[in-house]
Amino acid sequence: MNFTQEIKKELVKHPPQTRREGVALFCGVLDAGGKEGADGYTLALESESTAEHLLSLAESLGAPMTLTEAAYDPKHGRDKLTFLLGGKWELPDERTEEEQIAYVKGAFLGGGSCTLPRTGKKTGYHLEFELSAERAERFSEVMDELQFVCGTTERGDRAVAYIKSREAISDFLSVVGAANALTRFNEVSAQREENNYENRALNCSSGNADRAAIASVEQVRAFSGLRRSGKLQELPGALREAAEARLSHPELSLSELAQVLGLSRSCLNHRLRKLMEYYRKG
Repeated sequence: MNFTQEIKKELVKHPPQTRREGVALFCGVLDAGGKEGADGYTLALESESTAEHLLSLAESLGAPMTLTEAAYDPKHGRDKLTFLLGGKWELPDERTEEEQIAYVKGAFLGGGSCTLPRTGKKTGYHLEFELSAERAERFSEVMDELQFVCGTTERGDRAVAYIKSREAISDFLSVVGAANALTRFNEVSAQREENNYENRALNCSSGNADRAAIASVEQVRAFSGLRRSGKLQELPGALREAAEARLSHPELSLSELAQVLGLSRSCLNHRLRKLMEYYRKG
């Protein structure tokens, strides 16, 4: 079961509490997954649990809803159920927050999807609603009322409203009451943040290692030059010892070389800097 199916399965466990909320939910479903015709609305659904929920709700609202076709969609690997829904469905201009929430829940049941970042991939968070073009403006209006900002695009003759913000998707799951989905979402989000932190740390470590390797190469080149010119032998013993140690152990990090010499890292770093200054002065 993918994440979209998990959310839908959870949403249908919480039916509307009033008739107006039920009507609002159906308006959302039809705006996303319905098509108006002479005999009513044709409604295509992919989830059996969603279909059962809507059949029960339609019956409670006194609206006829009958299955007209059941087919397998090989492209998406799932069943496709087509219903004919009668009755008139109008979303009131004045609506409560509960009715607004019922409407967007219906839109998700009818044509919504939500994907999580895939492990090891650069995919991100994505919540979207595929809508009939003529109803996209109404959907955006309701989402604005709930303080959700959606991007919009077109997909064929359909409109698509989408959200890519992790925080906004988390808020949406909370608002529609998908508590279990929200828990999983937060777990994935936390793991992704942890992985990102580890990657940043590794990149930083790699960068530091690269810089240390470059510094070692420069030091070996400089100290070899001092040795060839005979100037190395003119240096104080402590500096000469540090230079000889670097020449003998070019592969060691600063900390490892300090350990070989029995010095602190800062002390060795100070001596190597003085050696490089001496070399640059010629």
